[in-house]
Amino acid sequence: MPYFDPDEAALEEDTITLFSQLSYTTANCYREWHKGTSNLGRENQKQVILTSQLHQALVQLNPDLPPIAIDQAITEISKDRSTLSLGNANREIYQLLKDGVKVSYREENEETREETVTIINWQQPKANHFFLASQFWISGDFYHRRTDLLGFVNGIPLVFIELKNPKIAVSQAYEANFRDYLNTIPQLFHYNGLVILSNGSQAKLGTITSRWSYFSDWPKINSEGEAGRISLETMIRGTCTPAKLLDLVENFTLFKEEKGKVVKLIARNHQYLGVNNAVAAVANREENQGKLGVFWHTQGSGKSYSMQFLSQKVKRKLPGNWTF
Repeated sequence: MPYFDPDEAALEEDTITLFSQLSYTTANCYREWHKGTSNLGRENQKQVILTSQLHQALVQLNPDLPPIAIDQAITEISKDRSTLSLGNANREIYQLLKDGVKVSYREENEETREETVTIINWQQPKANHFFLASQFWISGDFYHRRTDLLGFVNGIPLVFIELKNPKIAVSQAYEANFRDYLNTIPQLFHYNGLVILSNGSQAKLGTITSRWSYFSDWPKINSEGEAGRISLETMIRGTCTPAKLLDLVENFTLFKEEKGKVVKLIARNHQYLGVNNAVAAVANREENQGKLGVFWHTQGSGKSYSMQFLSQKVKRKLPGNWTF
């Protein structure tokens, strides 16, 4: 990974370079509107989905479906959910991304046909389009904001990254920027999968509902203990490669109700690595003669969530009639 200069602008550029190495296409969107219209195909700055990228992806992922089915899916994904709470809107869209959008249309013989439109190919990460936008302008009802980095999958903004100069505490990215964006451009976070806050030397991972105390480190890229040169590199290589990003969003995300509000959870580093080792052991249980190994947890390290992540991934990814 290129050397990370202490300056925030250089930090951003080096982060973009890293994403390019991870097979993302990238673009500086500061001048997206300089000719009066968006060079990304957005109709206005309130729009956070890149509809042209989404449409192209859906056509490729659903080659047997007619244009009317694709258009219905895009309409459902992009409809206004401002009357919902942030957590409810995010959970609703999450299910559409994870399981597909159900549509119905009339065929030429006047029969009604029902289909499910795939939004993301979870099985084959390379079948999707990964795009990183820097300096992306978004308008809310009253305010105008410019995000540092946004990671899109098939035109859907799944990753939010806020960067700070290394001389500034990472907590300021949460207090001064992330919380402000939640209030001023909430529509962006209806689609979000994970939030990364960093000053280069420190990096934290959370969700749209996480309090600062629940943002966590990501100290290892893999179970072998590999780490990047700095915390941000480890975080990105550990969570944002195409395969790992889709794995985190699909299999390591949970929603729960807490005091009448929807709370979104994402796995911590030890849970992600440990559960994936456990899933591999389950998949290879016959050659391992039924021995699955031991998954160690300390007190308060999230054992119950690890069990939910494990059962969720096994049921979704491994063949068999599983019960837990």
